[in-house]
Amino acid sequence: MDTGGGRAYDVAVVGGGAAGLAGALTLARARRTVVVLDAGSPRNAPAEHLHGYLGRDGAAPAELLATGRAEAAAYGAEVRSAAAGTVLAADRAAEGGFVLRCADGSSVRAGRLLLATGLADELPDVPGLRERWGRDVLHCPYCHGWEVRDRPIAVLGGHPLAVHQAQVWRNWSDRVTLLAHTRRPGAQERELLAALAVSVVEGEVTGLTVGAGGLTGVALRGGRSVECRALVVAPRFSARAGVARSLGLPVTGVERDGVRIGTCLEADPATGATALRGVWAAGNVTSPTDQLAAAAAAGVRAAVAINAELIEETTRQALDAHRARQAPGAQ
Repeated sequence: MDTGGGRAYDVAVVGGGAAGLAGALTLARARRTVVVLDAGSPRNAPAEHLHGYLGRDGAAPAELLATGRAEAAAYGAEVRSAAAGTVLAADRAAEGGFVLRCADGSSVRAGRLLLATGLADELPDVPGLRERWGRDVLHCPYCHGWEVRDRPIAVLGGHPLAVHQAQVWRNWSDRVTLLAHTRRPGAQERELLAALAVSVVEGEVTGLTVGAGGLTGVALRGGRSVECRALVVAPRFSARAGVARSLGLPVTGVERDGVRIGTCLEADPATGATALRGVWAAGNVTSPTDQLAAAAAAGVRAAVAINAELIEETTRQALDAHRARQAPGAQ
């Protein structure tokens, strides 16, 4: 079996987004041998800029990742991308640690794993949403609200949390419309929307209208259209947990206000430790609603926990060796 030239790493980081690269940087600075396996499909790739990340606000997502790779590499971390960084599955190694099988046929051995595989946004079944996703089809006001402030914003209904979304986005614009779509708001919901001056438009959304400057509105069944410059949707956050599942780690549902909004990999919120010894997880794969800065922070916390365990392991080995040397009859 090809093990990448026979080298065994202290830690393999699966995923090269903010969480994975922050973890790799921290571990490399702790003098650990680290490999980052990055499939190269970041969740925020459609967005032109990232926001809310102190010191990097307005940067292009690709720029942040390129900088992160370079910083981690400067301390000795190895970054593999594309097929070489696409992990198909992971297994326990007979001699300890883990073996990861990659899409290019190579394998990587590591003593510890940090899973930072992120999530996929599953969008409502409306034509045109995917093409505009991250540009003017949005879900997070803290990521995009400032950029569409005071503009006409429509919220796609059909989801139990759509009224809540309209309430939140009303903070950025007084021109918010709730599109009932496939779920008509109840009486109490309509009262709340009326109090916020949020209009409700009945009718199923069948598509988007786009002009030279971007989104101009949505089309309803029957030929009616509604003007908007941003369309807010509620995606389903699906954890990219194929590697975790190959190790037998559980994936659980995520709920908000009693509504299931996606799935995540279970991990300790403080350290990122999973149910499987030697495996940690960080970022959106464990906490789907975290923003970029929180995901990066989670990567750092997990890296510190991994390094602490490696230090404890080294200390135990040194103590055992010391006691063996001091034992009666030792040479």
